[in-house]
Amino acid sequence: MTTTLAPAYQQLMTDLSAVVGSRYVLWRPEELMLYEYDGSALDMARPDIVVVPNSTAEVAQVVRIAAQAGFPVVARGGGTGLSGGSVPAAGGVVVSTSRMHRVLAVDEVARTARVQPGLINTDLSEYTLPWDLHFAPDPSSQKASTIGGNSAENAGGPHCLKYGITTNHVLAATVVLANGEILELDNTAPDRPGYDLLGVIVGSEGTLGLVTELTVRLMPNPESVKTFLAIFDDLDSASQTVSAIIGQGVIPAALEMLEGQGIALVEQSVHAGYPLDAQAVLLIEIDGMDEEIDDETRRIEYICQHFEARELRAAKDEDQRKKLWAGRKGALAACARLAPHYHIQDGVVPRSRLTEVLQLTREVAKRQRVHIVNIFHAGDGNLHPLLLFDIREEGIIERAIAASEEILKACVDAGGTISGEHGIGIEKRDYMAWLFNDDDLWAMRQMRACFDAVGVMNPCKLIPTGASCGDIKAARGGAKALAAGAWI
Repeated sequence: MTTTLAPAYQQLMTDLSAVVGSRYVLWRPEELMLYEYDGSALDMARPDIVVVPNSTAEVAQVVRIAAQAGFPVVARGGGTGLSGGSVPAAGGVVVSTSRMHRVLAVDEVARTARVQPGLINTDLSEYTLPWDLHFAPDPSSQKASTIGGNSAENAGGPHCLKYGITTNHVLAATVVLANGEILELDNTAPDRPGYDLLGVIVGSEGTLGLVTELTVRLMPNPESVKTFLAIFDDLDSASQTVSAIIGQGVIPAALEMLEGQGIALVEQSVHAGYPLDAQAVLLIEIDGMDEEIDDETRRIEYICQHFEARELRAAKDEDQRKKLWAGRKGALAACARLAPHYHIQDGVVPRSRLTEVLQLTREVAKRQRVHIVNIFHAGDGNLHPLLLFDIREEGIIERAIAASEEILKACVDAGGTISGEHGIGIEKRDYMAWLFNDDDLWAMRQMRACFDAVGVMNPCKLIPTGASCGDIKAARGGAKALAAGAWI
């Protein structure tokens, strides 16, 4: 350790190294800079130290040491989040779960798996393939995002329309609280009496504790899968088709929309077979028993014909199906052909208001002089307006944020909300007042204080604090922060 470091900082590093080994305590500037942003990169802050533990016991000791030294604790999985959830806004100790990536147990009869939080999403489904089981939540970042991060943000994905978001698939969790206490939460028994604390933890974005193990639900692989590409010359017709499919009682495994310029960008990059001149395309996937597939196919064909789809294509084989999905899953990277930087939102609206809000995004794009591409989960009304720009252009970040804010406000005004799966984090924290009054937010702060009275766990996230993160960082560890409740 260098002698230029402050004595208190040196002592913290010594204590943490005694727990996890000096190799897994990162402190050099070139190491720390890799942990100062997430997948969005609009919000950036450098941690003081990064620790990479290997077990629940090590995490508990790390949290206890950091809290006693007056440092906030921020959990980080794959760093693919899009709302600043893993950004250490007030500095502190980042706890990386990258070494905690094991499948601990699989119960093929109960259809559950016990996993560590650093396990990559797709790795679990690959692991459980011999049992013909899979983990249903499938965010587009699933090849890099971790199950712990998915749980923290309550992530979704295309197939969550039918199977539910992450909270529907987490049955138990081991949580390390701010004082280092280890808490076991178990909802594996249906309708278990008492408070649903597990439901509070999932989606809490690391503000209540740090999850070190999870028991998750596994789903049987379907007997049959069929994937369609519906092509439209009119955006309104595509939106009406979405509502009609759900209204007719067909709940697809996935129902995705790409519109306008996004179609061309994806096709030019992935070559999935999307028509370059279409106004909108729907990626529709149904699964289940063969008889069920046949019935739903007939209904989907009728609805698409009724709303004047130009064409309805069915994937002829698994390779063609994978290619269609490669277009959807690779959409974010494909849009880099238009501009090198992005800011993506995930507001939610009623399906009946899709066309209205999509048209508004086009107006906002013109007004704020940013490119906006819409590629999103149409089935549950979860919009993903992708704002594309070159960060080197003067004033562009401010215009992108203003455009994003206007779109989210429109989602709320349309009867929707500000996040379907990306979480609130730093990015949307101050928009919470659009949805909740002062009493609601006070109750949320009280809930947070029940788990973490001082605010060690991931401060400056999720709930408006009334204090700047700079003030919180300056006051951390002292009586001033505790008395003001600044971190909570």
